[in-house]
Amino acid sequence: MNYEIIQEGKFKYIEVGEGEPLLLLHGLFGALSNFQDLIDYFSKRNKVVVPMLPLFDLDLLHTTVGGLEKHVQKFIEFKDYKNIHLLGNSLGGHVALVHVLKHPERIKSLILTGSSGLFENGMGDTYPKRGDYEYIRKKTEVTFYDPAMATKELVDEVYEIVNQRIKVIKVIALAKSAIRNNLGDELKEIKTPTLLIWGNNDTITPPFVGKEFNKLIPNSELHFIDKCGHAPMMERPDEFNEILNGFLTKLNAPVPV
Repeated sequence: MNYEIIQEGKFKYIEVGEGEPLLLLHGLFGALSNFQDLIDYFSKRNKVVVPMLPLFDLDLLHTTVGGLEKHVQKFIEFKDYKNIHLLGNSLGGHVALVHVLKHPERIKSLILTGSSGLFENGMGDTYPKRGDYEYIRKKTEVTFYDPAMATKELVDEVYEIVNQRIKVIKVIALAKSAIRNNLGDELKEIKTPTLLIWGNNDTITPPFVGKEFNKLIPNSELHFIDKCGHAPMMERPDEFNEILNGFLTKLNAPVPV
C-alpha cells in the first residue's frame, strides 16, 4: 500500500487513520517500508503519523540527536497532537527518549524497539566503504536475524546514502552524536508508561540493552521476540503488532474502582 507523503512548510509526513496519534520515528537508514505492516494494522484504531526525519537536511552543526528532537517537537506543536503514543526504532528511539525527557506533556506512552541511547554497535571502524555494494549488503543483512530481509530495495537505499559524500558525513555525525548522548542517568526521570520490544537476536542493540532500559525506566515493560534482529516491526510484524496492541488496549482500559 502506498501512502501519500504530505508536505506542509518544512514538514514531510504520512498521516493515516483516526484516533489517538501513534507517531513513528524511523532510524538512521529507516524508510517507510520499515513501518508498512504497523501502519496497515494500527491505522484502523489510531491516527498513524510518520514524520520524515531531516537526517540529511539539517546543517552539520544541528545534525545531532538533539537537532532531530527539535524537529519532532516543532512538528508536534505545528500539528497540535495530544495523547501521543510515541514509537521509535534505533536512532528514532533515541530521539523519542530525548523528546519525552524534555517535553513529556503531550506523550501518553513511549514505545522503544532496538533503541540507541545506552549502547549500540555501530557499523564498525571500517564504515563506510563507498562503492562496495557487497559490503553494504552484508552490513544491511546484520540488521536482521534472517538475512533475506535485506531486500535489494533496502540495500539499494543504504548504498545510495553511503555513496553521497555529504550524506556519509551526516550519517557519521548522527552516529557519533548518538554515542555521545548517553541517557543512562536520566532515564529514571521518565514517568511515561513505556513498552520495550526487543529482538532476541539483535546484534546492534543486543538484548542486554533492552534489559538495561527496563531496569532504568521506572514504568516500563519488556518483551522479547525470538528469531528477530534490530527491526522487530519489520521482521516479526505479527508478534510486534500483537504486543503493541495489548499494551495500548491495557493503557486505555478503565481503571477498576
